[in-house]
Amino acid sequence: MVEYMSIPIMATKFYIPTPRPKAVLRPRLTKRLSESLYRKITLISAPAGYGKTTLLCEWLADCGRPAAWLSLEEGDSELTRFLTCMISSLQSLEKDIGEGVLAMLQTPQLPPTELILTALLHEIAAISTPFILVLDDYHAINSKPVDDAVYFLLDHLPAQMHLVMTTREDPSIPLARLRVRDQLTELRAADMRFTLSESEDFLNRIMGLNLSMDKIASLESRTEGWIAGLHLAAISIQGDHDADRLIQSFTGNHHFVLDYLVEEVLQRQTEAVRTFLLRTSILDRLCGSICDDVMLDSGVSGKETLMDLERKNLFVVPLDNERRWYRYHHLFADLLRKRLQESLDGSNIAEFHKRASDWYENNGFEIEAFHHAVESHDIERAARLLEGKGMPLHLRGAAGISLNWLESLPAVELDSRPALWVMYGSALLITGRLMGVEHKLQAAEAALVGTEQDVGVRDLIGLIAATRATLASLALTGNPDGAERKLLAAEAAMQNKGQGDKTDELVGLIAPASNVWISGSQGIENVITQSRRALSYLRPDNIPVRTAAAWMLGVACQRREIYSDAREAYNEVISNSLMMGHHLMAVMAMIGLGQIEEAENRTCSAAECYQEALRLGGDLPLPALREAQLGLERVSNSGMKSNLIEPLSQRETEVLELIAKGLSNKEIGEKLFLALDTVKGYNRRIFEKLQVQRRTEAIARANELNLFPNTRKPH
Repeated sequence: MVEYMSIPIMATKFYIPTPRPKAVLRPRLTKRLSESLYRKITLISAPAGYGKTTLLCEWLADCGRPAAWLSLEEGDSELTRFLTCMISSLQSLEKDIGEGVLAMLQTPQLPPTELILTALLHEIAAISTPFILVLDDYHAINSKPVDDAVYFLLDHLPAQMHLVMTTREDPSIPLARLRVRDQLTELRAADMRFTLSESEDFLNRIMGLNLSMDKIASLESRTEGWIAGLHLAAISIQGDHDADRLIQSFTGNHHFVLDYLVEEVLQRQTEAVRTFLLRTSILDRLCGSICDDVMLDSGVSGKETLMDLERKNLFVVPLDNERRWYRYHHLFADLLRKRLQESLDGSNIAEFHKRASDWYENNGFEIEAFHHAVESHDIERAARLLEGKGMPLHLRGAAGISLNWLESLPAVELDSRPALWVMYGSALLITGRLMGVEHKLQAAEAALVGTEQDVGVRDLIGLIAATRATLASLALTGNPDGAERKLLAAEAAMQNKGQGDKTDELVGLIAPASNVWISGSQGIENVITQSRRALSYLRPDNIPVRTAAAWMLGVACQRREIYSDAREAYNEVISNSLMMGHHLMAVMAMIGLGQIEEAENRTCSAAECYQEALRLGGDLPLPALREAQLGLERVSNSGMKSNLIEPLSQRETEVLELIAKGLSNKEIGEKLFLALDTVKGYNRRIFEKLQVQRRTEAIARANELNLFPNTRKPH
């Protein structure tokens, strides 16, 4: 299978961190967690450094239920990426769960979110064993679509699944409603803080300090049981044993305390370790190899240093059982980065990011490579990575981070790289910010004026047209006559007046326009025009974008009853989708073909299309196949019979139509992506069914039976 739309996800996002061999056991909290499994969700909400993840690892080790784990980060805020990661996590429990949903997520035109989630819930309900799904660090998500999706899942959650969420801040889901329904268990900072006995266990048994109870009580009081503060204090005391001096220094809020303690901790490390900590703090995840590349110091082994830091309990968290991947404690990493900024100039730090970007690219992690290229301020490199290998990153779950970078670039940089203008408009469209899409596309066209129309430029022109077709197909109601006028007026205002103080005016002009763009014949014509333009310019191997354009063209032409063009567009969708392994798009296009055949009273061919859609659908969720089932029932009940002893199949009809157009067997094979022997086989079956022996007789017989559809009906 050729995979065009997916992007590698680091497996460490799905590893449940291994409990430390020496840890403070917290039965008062693990008991609460176990007793609350009858509810739908457990929320552990507390600031950084309160041991949320550590507590979960302790509980999961003994709770008796299998668990799937997902560590979230900012780049997971896009709904497609979030759901892809969540399904990948669930597959650690059930290997094939969500395969059909993943195929839906990779289609050029994303189905409605409720359909996707319903399909996923249907598969979750089939899991017989009760299990837990952990969404760790949910505060990294800043996305209403993701929040809405999570609440939809909770609202319809099968009884065998329990959701656990750790976060530094409450999620934007209706917690009050969940509380009233007794579906929510909550652990807050007050619950998570170390008690006096837990502080004693940590400081004396785990950290080996042998402090008196009055000193422990003082530290516990001054830190308010804040585990990160106690941890740093313990490391500092280990260095000079002056507990009294350290305890007296605890004043002010947590961050002031941390600044002081990190300084204390760093001073007690060797120069090599300090350098290692600071330089590698730019990485969200660490392994020996990437640390070696960032450090470029043959005298320091990244793998050995990480293992040594873990042995010293120096704020590194192992992310897998093999001790290959680690991360720094989040607060510790934040403070190390702050120190790095203070100690080095920007060019040196940019070089570290460039080395990290090189490593990630060489190891197949394109989004991470792009992120570090952006941080290195290397526009050329970031632009190349964003364009992707045949498919831009913003079309593969990275629209949010792509848009953040594109918004930061001056117009002169975008003008020198027209592809970035195109991706800018496309990313705005994907994230639902329709207002600026057309302006970015026009800027791309202006930047392309005078350039040679090579393959790359033609592909950009095709992508511009495909983006316009998508924009035109989004809205379905309203008055189209005023829409284009308002949109053009808005774009003119944007170009003439610039950013300035006219933002509200521009929003007022464009927002109504974007909601009515496709309605009526003018809107459909716009979709048809732009989709045709896209297909005429896009290179043949730009399969995903061609598929999206062909799908929009097929739907629009079908609505206008331009059936020959719709049929050709749907056939491209089917061929491309099967090549990519995206059966949902193929099913939807096959249903469209069935509807066309049915509209032309070709009930036998319509039935074959619907049957093929059901066959291709296989394990796809039932809502996606309902239209095919209904269509099959309609034509089966019509009672209409073909004059043929055995009706032609849909593919045989296509071959016959091309024969009638005078195409050779070789040309038919190229047109339908069939081998020459396969075409010859179709010829034999067609001749047998029509009871003829040559092409001219087949064409005449087909005309007698009215087997050829009208190429175009009056508008």
